[in-house]
Amino acid sequence: MRYRPQLSNSEVPLTTEVGATDERGRSSRLSIPAERPLTIYLDKRELVTLMTLGGAPEALTLGYLRNQRLLRSIEDIASIQVDWDVDAVAVTTRFGVPDIEERTSKRVVTTGCGQGSVFGGLMDEVDNIVLPTDARLKQSTLYGIVDTIRTNQSIYKQAGSVHGCALFSAAGDMLYFVEDVGRHNAVDSIAGKMWLDEVDGSDKLFYTTGRLTSEMVIKGAQMGIPFLLSRSGTTQMGHAVAHKLGMTLLARCTGKHFLLLSGKDRLIFEPDLLDAAPPALRVVT
Repeated sequence: MRYRPQLSNSEVPLTTEVGATDERGRSSRLSIPAERPLTIYLDKRELVTLMTLGGAPEALTLGYLRNQRLLRSIEDIASIQVDWDVDAVAVTTRFGVPDIEERTSKRVVTTGCGQGSVFGGLMDEVDNIVLPTDARLKQSTLYGIVDTIRTNQSIYKQAGSVHGCALFSAAGDMLYFVEDVGRHNAVDSIAGKMWLDEVDGSDKLFYTTGRLTSEMVIKGAQMGIPFLLSRSGTTQMGHAVAHKLGMTLLARCTGKHFLLLSGKDRLIFEPDLLDAAPPALRVVT
C-alpha cells in the first residue's frame, strides 16, 4: 500500500472582490487573485515564507521540500498540517533532517515571482540527473496540449495575475493543473502531487505560462520530466541547463506556433498539420 503522510485538507478563497473605477468614472466590482503568506516550519524550525494563492498548500509544501532536496523520500514525512489562522504549515518528519543547519545556510535568490529562492548551489545536482532518451512528442500532441490549456477554466480567466502550470501524459491528457501567484509555487505544487501519487515523470510533459528560467528547468529535471513547454520564453541559463541535460525545451507555444530550443530528436514533426506552408520553423540547437 502506498505510503502517504498525514495531511490537512485546508481550504481558503482563491479570489476576492474589490471596488474599481474605469476611465469613464464608472464603478464596478472586480475579482482579483488572493495572495497570502505561508510560513513553512520543518520540525518546528522556521524555514521560509512563501507568498501563495493557497489552492494546494499541502502539495506546495511537499513539492518545495522535494525540490529543495531537503527530504529524499516521502516516507521521511509524518505529517503536513496547514493552519490559515496563523498562515503557517507545520511539517513533522519521522527521523529529523540531518545537517539541516548546513543545508539551509546558503540561499540563492532566483528570478521567481516574488523573489524565489533555493537552498544550496543551484547547479549542485545537475550532473547527476539523467533524462530518458527514448521519450517522444508528436507535433499533434503538442498542439492538443496548447489547446487544452487555452480552453481550460482557470482563475486567470476570471481574475488574471496568476501563473499556471500543468502536467500531461505522453498521450496529451492533463493530469494536474495548478495556478499560483508565482510559477515556482505552481511547479512545486505539481512536484508534491507527483510525489504523493507516485507519478513517474519520464514520459510526461510539463507546461507553464511563465518563462523557463534555470530554476524551472532544474526543477523539471529533478522531477524526471524530459519535455518542458512554455507560453513564454526561456533565459540564457535555463537554455544552457536544458541543453546540458538533453531536455526538450519548447517556447512561445501558442496556437500552432512554437520554437524548439533544445532536444530536437524527441520531437516528431507532422508538417501536414499546418494548413498552409508557413516559413520554416525556427530550430535553435
